[in-house]
Amino acid sequence: MTVAQNVAFGPERKKLSKQDVRTRVGEVLEAVRLQGYAERYPRELSGGQQQRVALARALANRPAVLLLDEPLGALDLKLREEMQFELKRIQREVGISFVYVTHDQGEAITMSDRIAVMNEGRVEHLGTPEEVYLRPASVFVAGFIGQASLIPVRVGSRDGDTWSVTLPGQGLARVTGASPDTVAGSSGVLVLRPEHLSLTAEGGPNGRAGMAVRVLEETFQGSVVRYLVEGPDSAQLSVVTPLDRRLPEGSSQRQAWISWDERWSYLLPA
Repeated sequence: MTVAQNVAFGPERKKLSKQDVRTRVGEVLEAVRLQGYAERYPRELSGGQQQRVALARALANRPAVLLLDEPLGALDLKLREEMQFELKRIQREVGISFVYVTHDQGEAITMSDRIAVMNEGRVEHLGTPEEVYLRPASVFVAGFIGQASLIPVRVGSRDGDTWSVTLPGQGLARVTGASPDTVAGSSGVLVLRPEHLSLTAEGGPNGRAGMAVRVLEETFQGSVVRYLVEGPDSAQLSVVTPLDRRLPEGSSQRQAWISWDERWSYLLPA
């Protein structure tokens, strides 16, 4: 079938008039930006255009909710990124809810208004991308969504919204964000995102929370450099540093210092 015939299939099965079918096909093809491809066959289109045909075919039935199960899984990275923004645009224009199933955490954060993180068939956290990323409901969610450094700590006292914690190696830190289930005197986990950590070759905390580490690995990633470091008690952390702030050459297996702003840390019960 041609693109137009694909899109018309659902409305025709619902016994709509020919004029209503033509109108609906035109509206849907305009929404997915395939107006000039109505008489082509899907095999003549690119992968991204074929995905738009599939989406148009579903939208032509005017569903209340549209389920998309790994719709971009077969596309290459650049095309996936383009289609992510196209799907967001289409969803806003047609005005219906999309339930989008994906194992790609970055894709979930990019596309969603709300994210449900599931663990063994149970919703572990339902919230906005910012909530799930910065204030995860559990250690599982913290480790599942994006990269996270999870540091075991001992929870100390609370002063208003601020908690004190004891870091590996007996260093102290303050945390302004914490789970409601946090209890003084218990074991906790400090959640730190790699981009919120600063790594320097030497020096102390300078008023910021921090600890001494050993650099295990350095990976160049274009505009940033990713480090794997090891702190006291063998705690391993991932650090992302802008290219212009990378450590001197030959820093692997050497001592360094990581620090962070307490506002970007989050405390969870262990």
